[in-house]
Amino acid sequence: MNETPGDGAPTLTIPARFNGPDGSGNGGYTCGLLATRLTAEGGPAVTVTLRTPPPLDRPLTVEGDPATGLRLTDPERADAARLVAEAQTAQLPDRPAVPGGPVTPAEAKDAENRYPGLAEHPFPRCYSCGPARPEGDGLRLFAGSVRPATGPDGQGNTVACTWTPNTDLGDGSGAVTLPQTWAALDCPGGWSSDVVGRPSVLGRITARVDRAPRVGRTYVVMGHLESVDGRKTHTGSAIYDSDGELLAQAHATWIAIRR
Repeated sequence: MNETPGDGAPTLTIPARFNGPDGSGNGGYTCGLLATRLTAEGGPAVTVTLRTPPPLDRPLTVEGDPATGLRLTDPERADAARLVAEAQTAQLPDRPAVPGGPVTPAEAKDAENRYPGLAEHPFPRCYSCGPARPEGDGLRLFAGSVRPATGPDGQGNTVACTWTPNTDLGDGSGAVTLPQTWAALDCPGGWSSDVVGRPSVLGRITARVDRAPRVGRTYVVMGHLESVDGRKTHTGSAIYDSDGELLAQAHATWIAIRR
């Protein structure tokens, strides 16, 4: 977070490296970056709604009051696309993000072989899940099915993968930063749905990080498809340590891209 000259309004910039679809910010990373203004490890859940594809590599203005909510705006726009995102503290839904709890790291590692994005991916350079990103230049979260669908439209499908955060994701103390943790909660939820046949982008996410992951340790990241409603897909996601303890969880809404 930087300060803009002149009026002193706080800003944040999404570096080009942290893209989702080419040319716009990764949804989870962007939402986590804004959420750091409202929460921290062990703090309350935050809901962030994305209103337009987040622009990269230029300062965006943070407006509002943490007590009532924040708005992320693009000072270079004068139209409806000026509003990039909105955030406020929230409560997670009562339902579990991933029903049935975690799988083992070995099961999650095996599931990576079933990741559909390895064969076809609408956003192959996505920071969180893109297979076109080289080792060390993306999270490379390749979540494959571990519990097949039990309902229509793939409802109930649960996916998993492993994640070993490297040192550049940390805050200097060994803890993974909040934006990187939100980025990890992002795409595995999306891949519980048919992302290949129905490309979607993150529209809204409510997440809470009870305990930050640590660099160099292996975690299980899971996603679960809750329902499909028109262009909207509702998912849950969670991060577990190697002993199955829950560290962070999220519920998200995805919006299918119009073709």
